[in-house]
Amino acid sequence: MTEPTHSPLQILYQDADLVAINKPNGLLVHRSPIAADADVFAVQIFRDQLGQKVYPVHRLDRKTSGVLLFALNEEMNSLMQQQFQEGKVEKTYHAIVRGYTPDQLDIDYPLKREDGTIQEAFTSLRTLERTEVNFAIGKHPTSRYSLVELKPTTGRMHQLRKHMAHIFHPIIGDRPHGCNKQNRYFKEELGMSTMMLHASEIAFQVPNKTGELRIRANFQPDFLEVCQKLSFRSQLIEGPDEFIS
Repeated sequence: MTEPTHSPLQILYQDADLVAINKPNGLLVHRSPIAADADVFAVQIFRDQLGQKVYPVHRLDRKTSGVLLFALNEEMNSLMQQQFQEGKVEKTYHAIVRGYTPDQLDIDYPLKREDGTIQEAFTSLRTLERTEVNFAIGKHPTSRYSLVELKPTTGRMHQLRKHMAHIFHPIIGDRPHGCNKQNRYFKEELGMSTMMLHASEIAFQVPNKTGELRIRANFQPDFLEVCQKLSFRSQLIEGPDEFIS
């Protein structure tokens, strides 16, 4: 039986110890019991693409696109995981959400794990652009949306999705934390079911080296298409993927 083929994952940065990709929406990082329907994973694809073992040093939700970092050896994997756990990695996301968000907002709202443990969770929000379009959803003849920058300083499961739902500005395409009316409209009328959350940038001090490494990833095609449909004009929408070291 012939093995299925997959498009190569886009490499944003690579050196002897680390490599970063722009993960597409819908791709699991690795096998998970909560997603038994999936049989393709970023770890598997990227291992075959590079021809060597790779170690994902952090997580991205299946529905989230953007910068995903791998170590190429056990030592760097341990060092980088420690940096993520200690909050020494600066993470920047972008999202399209329902409604007009405030210019800036610090969301300090604890989240509960599946085992009932309460964990502190903190996210900084900055609104980049707002738009109102002629989408008649529910009783309103028009709909409002915001393009926001999100910077989490903690790394709780589904933190950004839960925080945006908590302030009543859910991320478009988010299930189950989002707005069913919005998600249904985007799927049925616009043919879009992707969650509008993208990991745009990570920055960190490389272990055993001097200088900061900052890796950026452009929006995926689905995100850009929704930006176009909503008439967002942010400068973030264009420009090459890049890294700065």
